[in-house]
Amino acid sequence: MHDVRRILGEHFLLRHLPPADLDRLAQMSGTRFYKPGEPVFLKGDPGTAMMAVLSGRVRICSYSAEGREVVLNVISPGEVFGEIALIDGGERTADAFAHEATELLVLSRRDFLPCLADNPEVCIRLLEVMCQRLRWTSEQLEDVNFLDLRGRLAKRLIYLWDHHCDEANNGKKRGVRIQQHTLAAMIGTSREAVNKQLRSWKEDGIIDLGRGSITVLDRSRLAHIIEATA
Repeated sequence: MHDVRRILGEHFLLRHLPPADLDRLAQMSGTRFYKPGEPVFLKGDPGTAMMAVLSGRVRICSYSAEGREVVLNVISPGEVFGEIALIDGGERTADAFAHEATELLVLSRRDFLPCLADNPEVCIRLLEVMCQRLRWTSEQLEDVNFLDLRGRLAKRLIYLWDHHCDEANNGKKRGVRIQQHTLAAMIGTSREAVNKQLRSWKEDGIIDLGRGSITVLDRSRLAHIIEATA
């Protein structure tokens, strides 16, 4: 069982709250468990809460009329999502699915908004999160229009390696756990195209491929590919 009060107090978004507010949120917050592939919420659902990932990962995605998936983001432990609907109370703007067995901390809009009203620093940090998401969305649009497949794939691998990499007990990076079809959905291409390029990079010694994971062996060469294709 997680110590909810401790988790809230250590979270970058909430750690500046006064102890009394943290205690109140801890009492009002709840945890939920999701099986792999289980929906957390769907586009159009009412936005009644913000979530923080305690364990596992959450895939934020959208679908075309033909059913093609576009992965907008993958949320890892320590990160929050659902903040837009938390602020405006509107509908969810995308789907969210548990990417694997996942546990979430859930903060309801009704309980969290009073804390925002009383704590301007938390409001500023939440705005920073939202600005980061807007920058990320703008960058994705630019990548689709200005980078070819190799450049988009190299850029996404560097991001995943820097921010979502598993680590061994000694702190050494072990690899990024991600399926190739998810990676393809992130950069707007097919799994077959991603697989072909990854195998080529493996032969060149740039990456290594494991079962459901990718290890970056030469980050500088990936960065050079991005520069060359921009």
